[in-house]
Amino acid sequence: MLENIRLSFQGVWSHRLRSFLTMLGIIIGIAAIIAIVSTIKGTNEQIKKNLIGSGTNTTTVQLTESGNYPAEMEYGIPKGIPVLDDAMREQLAELSHVKDASLYMSRTQVDYIYYNSTVLSGGQLIGADSHYLGTCGYVMKKGRGFTESDYEKYRKVAVVDSVAADSLFGNENPVGKTIDIKGEPFIVVGVIEESTAFSPVINSVEDYYTYVYNDGSASGIVVIPDVDWNIVQQYDEPQNAKLLADSTDNMTSVGKAAQTLLNETVTNKDIKYRAANMNETAEESQQVSATTNKQLIWIASISLLVGGIGVMNIMLVSVTERTREIGLKKAIGARKNRILAQFLTEAAVLTSLGGIIGTITGIALAEVIGKISNVPIAISIPAVILAIAFSTIIGVVFGLLPAVKAANLDPIVALRHE
Repeated sequence: MLENIRLSFQGVWSHRLRSFLTMLGIIIGIAAIIAIVSTIKGTNEQIKKNLIGSGTNTTTVQLTESGNYPAEMEYGIPKGIPVLDDAMREQLAELSHVKDASLYMSRTQVDYIYYNSTVLSGGQLIGADSHYLGTCGYVMKKGRGFTESDYEKYRKVAVVDSVAADSLFGNENPVGKTIDIKGEPFIVVGVIEESTAFSPVINSVEDYYTYVYNDGSASGIVVIPDVDWNIVQQYDEPQNAKLLADSTDNMTSVGKAAQTLLNETVTNKDIKYRAANMNETAEESQQVSATTNKQLIWIASISLLVGGIGVMNIMLVSVTERTREIGLKKAIGARKNRILAQFLTEAAVLTSLGGIIGTITGIALAEVIGKISNVPIAISIPAVILAIAFSTIIGVVFGLLPAVKAANLDPIVALRHE
């Protein structure tokens, strides 16, 4: 086998231009497939990142009405939806794969948060328990978070995220400043930001609403203690929940378990708790993207078929050119299997080299596409290995006919060949 490989490389090198032109179809096909697969993988990772967020593994379970839209509480509390207590939060925190849990209330697209004459337009107001900031993966950028004393003494304090801080205060330090929330003064005690920087790519109205409804921080957020919620909104109301899963893969199971537990407290048939299954949404978006890209892969595979036919053609030419050599080998005792193996090895080496060159070209092409089109790229190692292996198989399949022809040559006829 090693001798066959050595002879194959020697044959390829002695006919460099012809070998390269033969490999060209394989190179183009493999390069196209690697570039497409790398783009698909990068796009899928971007889709998942866009929908799931910064990687804090936080899943949201919220009250939804018909059509799975968030339940609106501005015009009164629906019947059959209880206000949850800390005992329920503890039950949520004890669910499998849950690291922490929080209960909160929220209003989105608010227009009643002011600093002097500046309004936070389109932001989100959240009334949260003491576990909220940790569960959502926020870290303090300035000032402090909430303390137990803030909850015990019903202090009207607030923390704002960086977006809200920039919108309301500009270059001023927000800590210590007083903001107006529906006519009530709240002192800003801290500025928060997500522990991992994240900027979603929003390409459509659907993307916008998906992000806003499931995150809500696009225009900035203001968080106040949940004990102060009825000061601003005039009444207590049912809460939503956020749960910190131990991994991204467990977010779906955590959300479903929390959804089931919370719905046991609900008697209103029109409103239910529903987990925002971002993994499922990401997978659906990925499938839509993959369907189109699979068609591109099939089109690129035509190049491999053309390349395989080219290999078969050149190997048939090689058999014709080396007829006397084959006859001489048979005359001194070479068996059919030896001749067959030699030509199959040569075809496999030829296409394997094409596969390797094509893979390198495909990776380079993917990087160029990523730079020019600003498309995320992720190189798939299994795809690289599969591409090289597939190119070798092409050599074996399309080299079989020439190899069989060489192995079946009559040695006497071969030796007479001019």
